[in-house]
Amino acid sequence: MNFKSKSKEEKRQFILVIIIVVLLLLMSILVPQLFPGTKTADIINNSVGKFFNLFTFFGNNYVIIIESVTIVFFVWLINKALLLLVSLLKGKSFRSETLSNLITSTIKYLSVIIAIFLILSAWGVQTPTLLAGAGIIGLALSFGAQSLIEDIFSGLFIIFEKQYAVGDIVQIEDFRGVVKEIGLRVTKFEDLNGDIKVINNSDIRGAINTTTSLSPAVCDISISYKEDINKVEKIIVNNLEKIKSNLPEIVDGPRYLGVQKLADSSVVLRVVAFSNEKDKYVVMRGINKELKLLFDKFKIEIPFPQLVIHKEEHL
Repeated sequence: MNFKSKSKEEKRQFILVIIIVVLLLLMSILVPQLFPGTKTADIINNSVGKFFNLFTFFGNNYVIIIESVTIVFFVWLINKALLLLVSLLKGKSFRSETLSNLITSTIKYLSVIIAIFLILSAWGVQTPTLLAGAGIIGLALSFGAQSLIEDIFSGLFIIFEKQYAVGDIVQIEDFRGVVKEIGLRVTKFEDLNGDIKVINNSDIRGAINTTTSLSPAVCDISISYKEDINKVEKIIVNNLEKIKSNLPEIVDGPRYLGVQKLADSSVVLRVVAFSNEKDKYVVMRGINKELKLLFDKFKIEIPFPQLVIHKEEHL
């Protein structure tokens, strides 16, 4: 909710809080300076001044503040240098992109953690105490965030076992989509409609990577029972090379496999070609079109469903 959408009462409360904070800040800064040594100045210094006297805070801790800013700058600089190195070493394959994304994510998290430890150490917090505290927190989280740890380990296994990579087309139960991003915790898929589905890595089971080999584009076309099958088969076989030249997405084939089915109103013939998974449906639609044009050219009938009705004559 933005400021314009707030009610008038909420706006008044917000403005009132801002005014009070500004007054307290001005009081902590101006009163001790204008009335030094007075009782009022002592009271403000010992109460509000502890929180709002920025001059005293910066005056007593300016060395540590500069050191903290320097730590943040150098950690940021090293982080950018490492990310640039990863981008330069990244290959053009999808698996290289997946691994580089994982390394990039790890570098970012480690940079933040290291910066926090160094800044706290600069402010006088003992590093062994920090490490011990981190160990206790990690132990507590291990019990409360088992699903998170399971997701991270599942993500690592997915990447290092090369189950799938960015750009692969994966089938998970009833869902089919392109892998867009593999993270330590979740994997993002894009379906045919362009919608992004986010799945926890530990929930991905029984995934079928359809990109590892060529995919068959199966096309069935029907002809009338009155057509000469031998003639039709010869026409199809003689035009397979032409179909392939018209469909550059075909990697292998097409091949005529013969009579697939004797249906109620037609004889079903099957043609199969092989392509990359992402082009499978393009090839299927293309072959259907080419066969329809071919049958039109040679006057081969493609029947429609027919219903035979027998009329009973009454004497």
